[in-house]
Amino acid sequence: MKILNRRQRVILGIIFSIIFLAAVCIFGSLGTEAARVTDFSRKNLAPCAEYIFGTDWLGRDMLVRTLKGLSISIFIGIAAAAFSAAVALVLGIASATMGKTVDAVISFIIDLIMGVPHILLLILISVALGKGLKGVVIGVALTHWASLARLIRAEVIQLRESPYIQIAAKLGKSKWYIARKHMIPHLLPQFLVGLVLLFPHAILHESSVTFLGFGLSTEQPAIGIVLSESMKYLVTGKWWLALFPGILLVATVMVFYVLGESMRKLLDPGSAHE
Repeated sequence: MKILNRRQRVILGIIFSIIFLAAVCIFGSLGTEAARVTDFSRKNLAPCAEYIFGTDWLGRDMLVRTLKGLSISIFIGIAAAAFSAAVALVLGIASATMGKTVDAVISFIIDLIMGVPHILLLILISVALGKGLKGVVIGVALTHWASLARLIRAEVIQLRESPYIQIAAKLGKSKWYIARKHMIPHLLPQFLVGLVLLFPHAILHESSVTFLGFGLSTEQPAIGIVLSESMKYLVTGKWWLALFPGILLVATVMVFYVLGESMRKLLDPGSAHE
């Protein structure tokens, strides 16, 4: 039997991750109405063949609610991480190319953001913006760009010492031209990997804030709401209300991590083969 080399295993990991996340999003989107359907004749059913994740105190199918909640978290994570990564790219390049004053200001902001616990800052921003979907997305986006911006800044500082960058500057090329033509193509692999690795942080923090009551409203079947509500019924023996949603949340976060690590290995020429 042929043993897959490292590159093939990495590609399989990426394919599996994309299929898993796409399936969660598709089934979650299709189950929007089903996640809200109540039926007291089937309330508090333990996991069985018909209801794999069981049902809750209102007779709602926990599998459908969990998939819907995860799909909401994934969409929030994608929107927030994309905005956050774009901010990191712009500020990281600006910090390393726009002079000492700009560098000092941006470095101070990065240190300030990283010096405050993400969850605390996220709660403050979410509450200030009225909580809900807008508050969570903006809060996650504004609190997760600093580490990637610092990484991009370090890469740009190394790049600007390269001979071809210095030659382009001596030829009179503008800083914007150098950044667009020479720096961004080199930074693209690190940017894409950093973007993907922002997703699990965004999903976990969105779920945490919602779980604590500072995120999405209780009308939305978000995974944080599902877990928060389940806590009230754990003492009565309804263990499945928290166990299966928690396991799927952890699995989703791990899949994003695998996707990010797989992309990093695929984009690293030294990791292409065993």
